[in-house]
Amino acid sequence: MEDISLQIYEGELIAVAGLNGSGKSTLCRLFNALLLPTRGRVVSCDLDTADPGHLQGIRRQVGLIMQNPDNQIVGPTVEDDVAFGPENLALPRDEISSRVGEAMESMRLHGLRDREPHLLSLGEKKRLSVAGVMALHPRILVSDESTSMLDPPTRAEIIALFERLRDELGVTVIHATHRPEEILAADRVALLGGGHLLFLGPPRELFEDEELSGTHGLHPPALHLLARELERQGYPLCGVGMDTREMAGELWASR
Repeated sequence: MEDISLQIYEGELIAVAGLNGSGKSTLCRLFNALLLPTRGRVVSCDLDTADPGHLQGIRRQVGLIMQNPDNQIVGPTVEDDVAFGPENLALPRDEISSRVGEAMESMRLHGLRDREPHLLSLGEKKRLSVAGVMALHPRILVSDESTSMLDPPTRAEIIALFERLRDELGVTVIHATHRPEEILAADRVALLGGGHLLFLGPPRELFEDEELSGTHGLHPPALHLLARELERQGYPLCGVGMDTREMAGELWASR
């Protein structure tokens, strides 16, 4: 990766987009010091990742959800796996129990608490990997295409969780994705290509640049195209990333 200067603000949801090989996973791993920069600096939570003395502090505050959940599931049962991170932080037992229960509830895993992780479906494993990171209560949550290979309802559930973490707890969420509907849910989008930062700004502005977005495999959802066409014809809508029901409400209100 070269010539990337990127500042992510506390409490924002930012999407990292780009084709395969563009550098999304590399950038995600730089945030929590799984990878260290060979040039330049990466600062997470005001801590320089190149300083070995900062690694523990960074790992406590920056949680990473990997694309392949098998790479981060370590417990013999679902409940043990969610508890693994808090236990390694040496938290009090009642605090661990509270965090584990909260994380499993949010990811609908209570009924699977005694299940062995290798017996879970892919979607269940994905939810487990998210719950394990949530139990750490990170200040920054990094998602490396954690919604890939999931059905639409589960993807929407995870994006809604990211939005709640931002809105209710002030968590900074960095989500690497190639899905336009997930990009539109973000406050900003960083588009990578060939290890370079090609665009940084509001998602709507990226999709309005049809040549840039199309070249990198990003085609706006049909609802976005419809909203843009209605705006051209004198029916501006407030929400860019709205769903079908929200768009119907906007159209009904403007009749």
